[in-house]
Amino acid sequence: MTKGTLYLIPCTLGDTPAEQVLPQHVIDIARKLKHYVVEQPKTSRQFLSALKHEQPIQSLQFATLNEHTQARELNDLLAPLLAGEDVGIISEAGCPGIADPGADLVNLAHRNGIRVVPLVGPSSILLSLMASGLNGQCFAFHGYLPIAETDRKKAITTLEAESAKRHQTQLFIETPYRNEKLFGALLAQCRPQTLLCVASDITLPGEQILTRSIAQWKAMPPPQLNKRPSLFLLLARS
Repeated sequence: MTKGTLYLIPCTLGDTPAEQVLPQHVIDIARKLKHYVVEQPKTSRQFLSALKHEQPIQSLQFATLNEHTQARELNDLLAPLLAGEDVGIISEAGCPGIADPGADLVNLAHRNGIRVVPLVGPSSILLSLMASGLNGQCFAFHGYLPIAETDRKKAITTLEAESAKRHQTQLFIETPYRNEKLFGALLAQCRPQTLLCVASDITLPGEQILTRSIAQWKAMPPPQLNKRPSLFLLLARS
């Protein structure tokens, strides 16, 4: 039996209309599929409804893959693909497989000889890096830094040192309601000449992307970051 294709379907990074950030061929593919693996069925249904799916939303099949999914459950998610059905992965924001549990299913698909097709769409990680003016030749994404103050300070010091050593841009995120605490920790911990980019509300009407040295950030009013999805990018000057 011919196996199905696993499509990695990017979604919007907020309430931005899909047609502003997704190519038409991506929208067309997302509209046709019957099977989806998603982080949150409710928001995925809303996303597909906004795309004007060709079939009633209630007739579509949604399986859940999130941080609570056990490794033993992944094989069940693969079943439609092995039966010849195409499947789309939709994450909560941006591109599946990038800082996203969908990567586990993609890995399993490769091991089972299933074709994987990544579709073009907004990645906050890449968009912020593009707009930062920092090193796009050598960079690393670290996800979330530790919450505990001592551990966070240590992590920031380590990232700054690695950045200076390798001329490497360091990217990381924080839960939106803790953005301002992380921003303050970066200003307190990093050297004055280190460059820090703060990229908030990517692709949204309130988008703001600013790159300044730590010394410059300290000399200006702090950005309003509370509850705004943001990325932080750091490049140390040796």
